[in-house]
Order: sequence, then C-alpha cells, then structure tokens
Amino acid sequence: MRHPTSFRFEVKEKVGVITFTRPDTLNSLTFEVYRELTDLFFELEKEPSVRAVVVTGEGRGFCSGGDQHAIIKPLLTRDMPALVEFTRMTCELIRNMRALRKPIVAALNGTAAGAGAVIALASDLRVASEKAKIGFLFVRVGLAGADMGAAHLLPRVVGLSRATELLMLGDVIDAATAEKYGLFNRVVSPERCLEEAMSLATRLANGPTFALGMTKEILNAELHMDLFQALDNEARAQAVCMQTHDFREASDAFSNKRTPTFQGR
Repeated sequence: MRHPTSFRFEVKEKVGVITFTRPDTLNSLTFEVYRELTDLFFELEKEPSVRAVVVTGEGRGFCSGGDQHAIIKPLLTRDMPALVEFTRMTCELIRNMRALRKPIVAALNGTAAGAGAVIALASDLRVASEKAKIGFLFVRVGLAGADMGAAHLLPRVVGLSRATELLMLGDVIDAATAEKYGLFNRVVSPERCLEEAMSLATRLANGPTFALGMTKEILNAELHMDLFQALDNEARAQAVCMQTHDFREASDAFSNKRTPTFQGR
C-alpha cells in the first residue's frame, strides 16, 4: 500500500487513522490530498492490517473543503472537460468511501465545511466535538448544493426537508443542532472527540468485520429497493454470513459463556 504524503496515515490496533495535516488552512483540500485520499480508501479494502478507519484533522478544523488558492482559483481557468475531470475525481472519493467494506468513523474535532462536510457525511458514523460545526456551503459560492453525492446521502440521513434547508441555504450549524437532526451520532467534549471515535472504531475493528462489511453493502444497496426486494436481498446476504467462521465462533462462545474472538472471515 502506498504511503500518502499530503496527510498522515497510521495504523493503531487494527484502526487506520487518517489525519488531515494542514491546520493553518483548517485542513483545506488540495488536488494532491483529493487524489491520495481517494486512492487510500480504494487500497484499504485489501489491507489486512486495517479493519476500521477514523478520519480527523489537526488543529481547530476537521476539513474546510477545497483550498481557495490551490483548487478554486485554478478551476476558474479550466475548460469543461478539465472541470468534469476534477468533479469526477471528487465523486470518486465518496464512491470509494461508501464502497469500502470497513466502517469509517469521522472524528469531527472542528469545522467541517463544503467537501469536508461531505467527507463527514460519507463516513458511517460521526463523533463530534461540542465546538464542531458543519455546513454544506456550495450554494454560497455559486455552486449546486448537489455536490459529491450530498443530495443523495443527506436526505437519507436527516430527511428531505432538513436536507433541502441545509443544501439550499448553505448555513453552518452547530454540533447540538447537527445531533438533533441526526447528522452527528455523538457529541462529546473537545478533549474526548478522538478518544470516543477511536473507541467506536476499535469496537468495530474487533467485531465480525465480514458481517459489518455485508451490513454496509446492504445499507448502500437498499437505498434503491422496495421492501420485497430488500427482504430477498437480506435473506441471501444473511445466508452468506451464516457460512462464516465468525457466525460459528459466536455460537460456540455463547454456548461456552465466553467472549467471541472474531476474525473477519
């Protein structure tokens, strides 16, 4: 697996920790960060040392979106094919996050704005500092609120009405409001944010990761299914899981009154 140079990546007890390292710009994104982050999420699928992922940032911000000087200004000089090349790359990042059959926990240490807000949204769980804020700012710079999958994902997390409000007004909301909307799973004190996210990720990494990957895959697939299709899909998925080592291990552990040791297979 290639080691990124535009942000920090380390593995801690089966949890891959991605840390944005541009605190002077609230961890804004560059073309290089986008590309390396996209590639890393793709490669993590087959990385056996990583069974869950945490994404966080240094300093006061989680991620403030595209850098004004490194991305926004250069985009003003591009023609349509070059613009589509860039926007497809940003969407590839979200595709790779959602396709990764391993849980992703966003540790929102501070502001998540624009593309940073969508990276948080595309994560499976969001743990936020009480000081964190989030905003889908695209319309405030003359762009559609429908960016990087936000118009697909956000209504499914907070409902159509709230999503319409957030994407059309581009307002930044605080952690308490985001938790009330269901956008943040947990809100904790600033000093506990990363600790809580790591605790969740470690719990998931020690769980039946094949079954967790199947759960994520089914959640993605059933966004487009009716109930009857979903029931058939889940019946087949569960039958696959019943053939795994982890299913037998859980049964044996229950019978012998011990804690199961899952291997993700």
